[in-house]
Amino acid sequence: MGLRFFRPVTLFHPDGDLEFSSYLNGRIASVSFAPLPQTAAWRHHTARAGFEVAYFRPPRVEGCTTAVEDGRTWVVDYVIDLDAGWVTRRARVTSRSVAGARCTLLESDGARSWVVDGTPAAHLDGCFDVDLEASAMTNTFPVHRLGLAAGAGSAAPAAYVRALDLAVERLDQPYARVTEGGYDYVAPVFGVACRLAYDEHGLLLDYPGLATRKA
Repeated sequence: MGLRFFRPVTLFHPDGDLEFSSYLNGRIASVSFAPLPQTAAWRHHTARAGFEVAYFRPPRVEGCTTAVEDGRTWVVDYVIDLDAGWVTRRARVTSRSVAGARCTLLESDGARSWVVDGTPAAHLDGCFDVDLEASAMTNTFPVHRLGLAAGAGSAAPAAYVRALDLAVERLDQPYARVTEGGYDYVAPVFGVACRLAYDEHGLLLDYPGLATRKA
């Protein structure tokens, strides 16, 4: 069955919990996730050796990854603020390595326009999410924001932040939901095409060749 692309909408339950819904074939197909845990952790492997811990304090996510990659050590800390529809509004990312410490601040107006360290970043126009090279957690954002029904897919371009130098690039990456917790993911610029596994909270369980959930 071919993938259907659509514009997602966000609905609010009377009790205040979010339910993410999308139009599919002219009907609303609802996708709900269990409440997020207070914390989650991932072991990074294959591409790098490391560990990541994140804390969820809606609408904020805070986390840290330490790793060794190609013989180089680095630490990346992040604080990311989201709006009610899981759109990234602000991300402060700090990196430490033998080269010293760096920090960058990304801010979005929520309407696909971005500013990086106070300078307009036109190359990020159209992006709703931030995606950190250092993080498995940030793959949570598009899954929650899009609320894809099974058999549906969508483009999810992101503001991609490198781990060592914190360079900010545009990353085009479609997601397609193929099973209850399985999403086909493609990042053409990196030659990546794989199936990501998520749990009932919409948190990444397994990213082949990169990270596995440990807590």
